[in-house]
Amino acid sequence: MATGSYKWWCKTEAWCFTIIGCKMRSMHFVFWCLYFMFLHLFCTAQDEDMRSCRTAPSDLVFILDGSWSVDDTNFEIVKRWLVNITTSFNIGQKFTQIGVVQYSDETVLHIPLGKHYSTKDLIRAMESIEYMGGNTNTGKAIKFANEKLFALSERGPNGVSKIAVVLTDGKSQDAVMEAAEAARKKGIILFAIGVGSETEEAELKTIANKPSSTYVFYVEDYKAISKIREVIRQKLCEETVCPIKIPIDSRDEKGFDILLHLKLAKKAKKTQGSFYGMKAYQVTPRDDLTEDTRALFPDGLPPSYVFVATLKYKGSVLTEDWDLWRIQTTDGQPQMAVTLNGLKRTVTFTTTSMAQSGTQTVVFTKSPANKLFDEKWHQLRLLVTEEDVTLYVDDLEIENLPLEPPAGIFINGKTQVGKYVRKETTVPFEIQKLRIYCDPEQNNRETACEIPGVCASGSADIDPTPEPCICPPGAPGTPGQKGEPGIAGDPGKAGHAGADGKPGAPGPRGGTGLQGPPGMPGLRGADGYKGDKGSPGEPVSSYYFKILI
Repeated sequence: MATGSYKWWCKTEAWCFTIIGCKMRSMHFVFWCLYFMFLHLFCTAQDEDMRSCRTAPSDLVFILDGSWSVDDTNFEIVKRWLVNITTSFNIGQKFTQIGVVQYSDETVLHIPLGKHYSTKDLIRAMESIEYMGGNTNTGKAIKFANEKLFALSERGPNGVSKIAVVLTDGKSQDAVMEAAEAARKKGIILFAIGVGSETEEAELKTIANKPSSTYVFYVEDYKAISKIREVIRQKLCEETVCPIKIPIDSRDEKGFDILLHLKLAKKAKKTQGSFYGMKAYQVTPRDDLTEDTRALFPDGLPPSYVFVATLKYKGSVLTEDWDLWRIQTTDGQPQMAVTLNGLKRTVTFTTTSMAQSGTQTVVFTKSPANKLFDEKWHQLRLLVTEEDVTLYVDDLEIENLPLEPPAGIFINGKTQVGKYVRKETTVPFEIQKLRIYCDPEQNNRETACEIPGVCASGSADIDPTPEPCICPPGAPGTPGQKGEPGIAGDPGKAGHAGADGKPGAPGPRGGTGLQGPPGMPGLRGADGYKGDKGSPGEPVSSYYFKILI
């Protein structure tokens, strides 16, 4: 039985149980009852193997601001927003468990984790929450959620994603840093949503995980909070189905490095990539690039994502119809695929659908996609959302096509790379990159700088990649030839004497010199002139005379 049509048969299980309850009058009825019993088991098993954001297990807590600045009208808007988000998840012990607290001066627990196992009961509990009013103690509320909800979860500290969404419209009147750091150390992922002009960007960044571009959101008022509902749904989904991070430049992106998961380095021969020094792999028909979907995508895929592949192929493959990537059901039918049709020069995208067929397909036919078939390196990129899918080739947007909302994927089949359509034979081609990024914003950050000619300005067939684009280095050039020795020239003539230079500036004053030795005695001078005769002296007194005697 085709997996895509099993849902129709599952509707008959109620009739089956009615038959079982009746008095069986023949083996014919026994046969039909056994048939529908097995059909019921088949349906149940299929449901268990269906994976999407709805089914991914997580402990999710909403921390709601109930201070005076919110007011009761806006709090009702918050409650409707909360109901709309939570209906996106299956509620139950194996799926999403939701808790809700409201904070002002104190923190009040309205819905403990794991209390409600049906969406209907959960919505009823959310609608009954009454607005409190009071001051804004955000730090105390984060601490409460950490110690009174997550720490007491029946699913323990490991095994499921633990996510808290903090909603506030003003600056906290207590410290938030210590509480937020303590929560992160316990593995809790924190989102911060600021409403209105009274919120502080620095405080929101202190509360939330990094990078802030992923975990911090801001809206101008409560009426605008509905605008980010789908974005919050996508981000919550990424945390549950995309646990692996891919290092890219200065940040890590959640996603799936398919070549790494397939252990291609051990299966295929390494070859020269699109630029000198870049590593690529030469895939041959002897290489089977197949893996259990359960191992690659255990919780399915988010509703929006970016598919990126850098590849080159040539020869007869250019005229073939082959799947670059596909996820199959147990009976070998593709439920997701990226297909290259060489004869028609088209790209086909297949994804799941809620219709009875179980799948939907769109075909990109515009001529710029033809460059994928010119035997050169190219980057193929698909931006997939719930509403549409857009094809890019070497950073050039080719075409946008609408989609119906997809369903989850069955993970009990196989995921394959490089296979001929409806065959198990591997296509010979070269592959450098094959990734799925869970954040659709990565489409704006991803570049095709790895493709020759994309970085060059004024290219005739490829638009220049927007800055910043760091082009890979080219291959080393070949050494130049050694020149022959030249013939020695004649000696040059003597030059004219140069003009006198200008006097230099006065030098600095010298220090005191050393004392010299004593000089020689001078010659005797000549006799002086004879002086005039002196005047007669006065008589000596008798007193002095007696003393002299």
